[in-house]
Amino acid sequence: MDHTTHANTHSAASSRPARAAQVIETVYRKLDGLVPVAFLLLRCWVAWQFFKSGLTKLPIENAIVLFENEYHVPLLPPVVAAYLGTTAELILPVLLVLGLAGRFSAFGLFILNWVAYISYSEALLSDHLPWGLILFLFMLHGPDKISLDYLIGIFWRWRT
Repeated sequence: MDHTTHANTHSAASSRPARAAQVIETVYRKLDGLVPVAFLLLRCWVAWQFFKSGLTKLPIENAIVLFENEYHVPLLPPVVAAYLGTTAELILPVLLVLGLAGRFSAFGLFILNWVAYISYSEALLSDHLPWGLILFLFMLHGPDKISLDYLIGIFWRWRT
């Protein structure tokens, strides 16, 4: 084998890792583009869990009965807890899906999730743990790019 053939073989072999790195980088960039969609889907899923729970408490008399007999919320009278809990379960999920006040709504639902876990003996750890973790993620990161918070941020940066 002459020197030229050896150089071409060596060059081809050393370019394989470079090409593999380029392919991996391209895949990562495409996956990064899916993050906002994944965040939106997670927001919708976790919001639906709370919203449908709020719907089961309507009319409000249903919620009051539940809070008087089944849910034992510490520090709040059952009627107050029923109104606050039901209102939060119906409003905060809508805000979370829209990504409007995303961190605030995630925090409110996180607290609601925690209170439900400690005050309702039938609350399943298997349900409340993933909901809490997802809400904690939104508290830290915000609702991401497919959200009204993001659009409002762009608008305010554009105005200044």
